[in-house]
Parts: sequence; structure tokens; C-alpha cells
Amino acid sequence: MGQQPFNWRDKSVLVTGGTGSFGKQFIETMLADYSPRRLAVLSRDELKQSEMSTQFPAGKGSPMRYFLGDVRDADRLRRAFDGVDIVVHAAAMKQVPASEADPFEAVLTNIIGTKNVIDAAIDCGVERVFTLSTDKAVNPVNLYGATKLVSEKLTVQANTYGQSKGSSFACCRYGNVVGSRGSVVPLFKKQKINGKITLTDERMTRFWITLDEGVRFVIRSIENMKGGEVFVPKIPSMKMSDLAEALAPGVKKVSVGIRPGEKLHEALIGEDESRLVREFDDYYVLYPAYQSWSDEDIATDGNPVGDRFRYQSDSNGWELTQDELLKITDLD
Repeated sequence: MGQQPFNWRDKSVLVTGGTGSFGKQFIETMLADYSPRRLAVLSRDELKQSEMSTQFPAGKGSPMRYFLGDVRDADRLRRAFDGVDIVVHAAAMKQVPASEADPFEAVLTNIIGTKNVIDAAIDCGVERVFTLSTDKAVNPVNLYGATKLVSEKLTVQANTYGQSKGSSFACCRYGNVVGSRGSVVPLFKKQKINGKITLTDERMTRFWITLDEGVRFVIRSIENMKGGEVFVPKIPSMKMSDLAEALAPGVKKVSVGIRPGEKLHEALIGEDESRLVREFDDYYVLYPAYQSWSDEDIATDGNPVGDRFRYQSDSNGWELTQDELLKITDLD
């Protein structure tokens, strides 16, 4: 991405779901490399905030602030967003089985929560709002993916109401985060001790990205967003069977069958979206199909992709090797 003038030191930044894997890495990176004027965490778990504040303390001389609250609570968001310039919306219910078991809970957090973030941001004059999405939002087959697709649509079309008031909205999608809470990597590490790794299907492939790569991609996208984009990084894929062998070489692998709501392969860009996509050196941008908020076409850079283009984990062309996986999981 071409860098544009953007001074984080002048900004007040808030991240929803800030005590999660992404949020903690985002806070650490912001403090180390960008030094924003103010850096706030909003989340609903007081224990995690207490633990996090020992590493990133608030108080006199610190940019850190902590807000207890839930994205389901619109009034609390308006209070927390007062004076905020940039909101990174990372709060989500993201476990596929939990979303299938309690679907309306996922709707309340991932859809109604996103609507509340949008409304509060516009009411409080937040300059930029950036929503994290997932490959599971592309042609979704489970409720989690469906809620994140709706979250994307809400965020993009929020520009219709926001841009006239100085608020711009954009999103990003990326794949599985190596080592994040609830991911398969720590699961396989635990199973290795017991001498048996469970695979749902040996043919299964997934996109992979590290936490640091995900955070830095989000930061760069915020710097370059105009409003209405869905940013997609170019990242490697890997077969789950190869991942299991890399993490637990020689350990027995048992196929247990694909779980409800799972895909054999994931997509970051679907074929039906290709007409709206432009390619850059290390990322793609999906531009809005319906840009009602401005007569200016934001899709002016990059190269159009072909009409039959799709970005899918089994045909990615960039495969993560076992050695590369071991390096990024610190197991080599």
C-alpha cells in the first residue's frame, strides 16, 4: 500500500474487544511503533482488563484507557467514543460451534453490536471506523460467517450516513490467525501430548496469517482507507494435514469427519465479487457495489482482476511450508 500522510500521534484510538488476541497485539504495536495520543480498550471482561493493565498500565503519563462495556450497549459506546478519532471494531463472537448452538447471541454481538458501533461513531464524530471480518463471510455456510457478512455490509453502507458528518468506514478480511485463542494450533499442541491428533478432513485447507501481520495490515489499511473498502491481504494457505504433521511429526492422525458449518476450503474473495476487486502488490481491495455516499469513484487505483477470479485456500498458489509454519509458531 502506498503510504499517505497520517499522524497517529495526534489520534485518540479505541479498539473494541481489545482484550482479545488481536486487541492485545494491536495495543502492543501501537505503543511501540505509533505512539497515539490516547489508546483505549473497550471490552466486557473485567478480569482480562485487570490482567492487561499490568502489562499496559493506565494512569498519569500513559495514553492507555480502559472501558468496561459491551458493543450490545449503544449508550455505553456513545460514552466511550466521546473524543475518539479512530475505532477498530474487533469485538465479535467468533466460535463457529457456539454461534450454531446459540445463534441469536451471535446476532446480538456481531450484527447489532456492529450497528451500535456505527451509530455511536457517527453521533460522536469518529473520523475512521475499521471493522475486522473473516474469510468465513464469503459465501457463508455457518451462522458466524453470515453474521460477519452482515457486519461487513453494515460497515460499508454506513458511509451513506457517516461521510457527510466526517466519519468513514471500511473493513478487512483475513484467514485463520496462527496461535490465536481458539485456533487449531494450540489445540494440536495439546493433543500432541496425548499422542493423537484429530483432523476433520485430511483434504481441508485454510489461509494463515500471524497476529503481527494481521495487526500491521489493519494499521496500513486504516491509513489508506477512503471509506467503503474491504481490504484483503495476500497470505499463504496450508493443508490441515500438513499443519498437523508439522506440529506433531509422527503422532497418530485420526479423521473425525467435517463439523457442521465447516467448509473444506475457505475463500477470501468469491467469484461473484471479482468484478468489484482490484489487485495491488500484496493485497486486494473489494470496492462497494453501491456507493451512494459520493459521486467520486474510489476504485481508481490497482489492477482489475478477471471476471472468473476467486481467492480460495486450495488454489491460492502460495503454500505455507512446514518449515515456515514452525518458524512462525516458534517450534523449530
